[in-house]
Amino acid sequence: QVLLAESGGGLVQAGGSLRLSCAASALTSTRNILGWFRQAPGKEREFVAAIKWGGSTSAYADSVKGRFTISGDVAKATVYLQMNSLKPEDTAVYFCAARKSYFSNISTTPSTYAYWGQGTQVTVSS
Repeated sequence: QVLLAESGGGLVQAGGSLRLSCAASALTSTRNILGWFRQAPGKEREFVAAIKWGGSTSAYADSVKGRFTISGDVAKATVYLQMNSLKPEDTAVYFCAARKSYFSNISTTPSTYAYWGQGTQVTVSS
């Protein structure tokens, strides 16, 4: 069982930056895939970014490429999402998620992730 806890959300003006953190427990394999998703009111949950734990392989949604960076600190068992040049359309609840360890490929589909955090609100004002 992987437990995930997000932090770092808040209110920021357009053009500003935030860094989200996700503390992960019980990660037993460098095959683990960790991802960030977001969900705005009335919309489907959507993929933001994902990374292979302990490695450099990552993927991003087109809407955040060049603005967001996902990274992981194995020693701290924490994955980060650095968000720069934020836009009002980035406003959403952001969730950290993990695939089961026997899946080694990055997926952009929420239903393929078995473990989820409680979410953290990000609000970008115009």
